[in-house]
Amino acid sequence: MKTPFRTLAPLLGLAISGTLLAQTPAATPSTGQPVTSPPPHAPAAVTSGDNMEGLAAVYSDKLQGHKTASGQVFRQSKLTAAHPSLAFGTRVKVTNTKNNKTVEVTINDRGPTQAGRVIDMSSAAASKIGLSRKAMVPVKLEVVSEGPATKTTK
Repeated sequence: MKTPFRTLAPLLGLAISGTLLAQTPAATPSTGQPVTSPPPHAPAAVTSGDNMEGLAAVYSDKLQGHKTASGQVFRQSKLTAAHPSLAFGTRVKVTNTKNNKTVEVTINDRGPTQAGRVIDMSSAAASKIGLSRKAMVPVKLEVVSEGPATKTTK
């Protein structure tokens, strides 16, 4: 069976009549509507009470005084944290699952980028849950209140 050129052209990056053929997104079986994905750097859709689990680490002291992705100046003494997708201003309850200590932080930066890590915290926030500067601990994150969906990336 031959595959029509118009089907292969977009896959090969070929143009027909000066324009690239657009691929039609796949349709969902139930509605027949095209399936669309969120933009690559869109914040995750969250609601209060949403939970996540992974590892937490502490920001480096080298970042003290530098601007965060939200535009705020980073201070180790504030109860702030970095998360890859939660909107800036989102309040998150972080629980160390080894000792059940908790702290509430405000998301004001992007990160971490390492696999398995879900949050990077200021040293003030980390100390409240028994996280030392050179360690990582398993944590559970619970969204307490959603931040405004404003500036999401830098």
